[in-house]
Amino acid sequence: MSRPFSVSLKPGERIFINGAVLRADRKVSVEFLNDVAFLLEAYVMQAERATTPVRQLYFLIQAMLIEPKSADSVKKSVVEMILELGVGASHELGAALDQVEQLVDGGRYFDALKVLRPFVAECLHGKIKDAGKQRNVHLGNHLINKFNVDDINVKQLNK
Repeated sequence: MSRPFSVSLKPGERIFINGAVLRADRKVSVEFLNDVAFLLEAYVMQAERATTPVRQLYFLIQAMLIEPKSADSVKKSVVEMILELGVGASHELGAALDQVEQLVDGGRYFDALKVLRPFVAECLHGKIKDAGKQRNVHLGNHLINKFNVDDINVKQLNK
């Protein structure tokens, strides 16, 4: 068991915990007493923002965290995407991708997202060139990437 930790939520803010979506009706602090997979709403990427390969990888791993039932079917696609992104990637991004692959393989999706987050931000601000090629395939009703991950429930991501 890991150390207990607290998360503070603002009124109306959502948190994704082990596949469940919770919304706070008032300011509240939640203390996690055991290991739990969670994602704060502020760190959720909407499908329409997953427009570069690094952001698409973030979105897929996020979907694994939010929709745990889909994790096994998405994992192979995530690993393939990591390998593809690693070709021609900078040293920093390549090292991060190696770490992300290990974390995903161990089921530590939240930690994998933490590793990717700075690269997503740098891509958004044009500070680094995103490796890989843009993909054009549908994920549910959303354009996302070439991998077959249609069973991810993106509706709860976009509410």
